[in-house]
Amino acid sequence: MSLREKLIWFPGKLAAIGFVTVAIGCAGEMGAAPRESDPRHAMIETLPASGPHPSLGDQARVFDRLVGVWDCDYGFIAENGAVSHAPGELKFGWIIDGRAIQDIWISYPTKGASERGIGTSIRFFDSKTRMWRVVFVSPEYNALVTLEGGVEGNRIVLRGVNDEGSRLRWSFNDIQADSFVWRGEKSRDGGKSWRLEEEHHMKRRKASRQ
Repeated sequence: MSLREKLIWFPGKLAAIGFVTVAIGCAGEMGAAPRESDPRHAMIETLPASGPHPSLGDQARVFDRLVGVWDCDYGFIAENGAVSHAPGELKFGWIIDGRAIQDIWISYPTKGASERGIGTSIRFFDSKTRMWRVVFVSPEYNALVTLEGGVEGNRIVLRGVNDEGSRLRWSFNDIQADSFVWRGEKSRDGGKSWRLEEEHHMKRRKASRQ
């Protein structure tokens, strides 16, 4: 399954991962009982990190520059070359004490759809292989994709194999402070030839809109 098949269903807006502030100290000083956090949200409250772990060193910058919220123009390229578009958003943030980074891919409702779609990747730097390892999960489609890679020139390139045995090449291109282009390519002949299936254009969302 290509990322197109996993993203085309994305309709909506993220409501899961974020930073939750728990008011404690001031309430205690005024004599009021501290407000307890909802235990059902304890895992989510523990997950975020404010930045990368120091052990990552220079490797932290590979994905740290993408932290934030991006408005997306998803582009999907058919076999005949026709391109279809879908709007959405992408969110990047550090998790697990800054030892990993998570991104969440979202697309907004298409005509006739009422629910959002959402998929997520977790990325971490493997100090043994000296490569970034990535797991993309789409529960709705029973999809699990693993890739690995890192910086190649001025791009980030990740390679893997899908559950059909096709090779995948996912890359972050033309990376600027406020924009980048994500491309998804697939090879069905062992890497001899590649077909561009997806090209998504991202624009960083201003803080006031996040």
